[in-house]
Amino acid sequence: MDKFSLDATDIRILSAVQKHGQLSKTKLAEIVNLSPTPCWARLTKLKAAGFIRGYHADIALDRVCDFTQVVVTVSLTHHRKADFDRFEAHIRKLDEVTECIATGGGMDYVLKVFAPNLAAFQEVMESLLAAELGIDRYMTYIVTRQVKSAQPNLSGLAARPGK
Repeated sequence: MDKFSLDATDIRILSAVQKHGQLSKTKLAEIVNLSPTPCWARLTKLKAAGFIRGYHADIALDRVCDFTQVVVTVSLTHHRKADFDRFEAHIRKLDEVTECIATGGGMDYVLKVFAPNLAAFQEVMESLLAAELGIDRYMTYIVTRQVKSAQPNLSGLAARPGK
């Protein structure tokens, strides 16, 4: 199955799993409006084809511990493939960095960083600078509250214009 061979039922299955996580065969079939056995067979094929990377819980982190969340934009000095590869490999090793996206435009990367406090965040930034990753400049934005956090609307994204 490639992304162009998914039908509306496959999209409904993926949307249900995205919204609810792991479901029983019966509950998934009910949500998707398909009988349980064919629904489960489709889910199995979608998993085997790599459409589902895993299942995750949405933890209320603020109920577990105190933390500081910071959004950091980073611009590298040079824009060679080796520079990007070196920066990205280093970022992948840092537990404090939970998201890193490469961007076009004024900044090269946007990072989401979680630390116990601002001092710990500053240590993360100092270690990044000490690693000589070619960071030209960075800007930090302290997160004061989360307004929205959601997965994209799969059905809306997968809808093809003109169909």
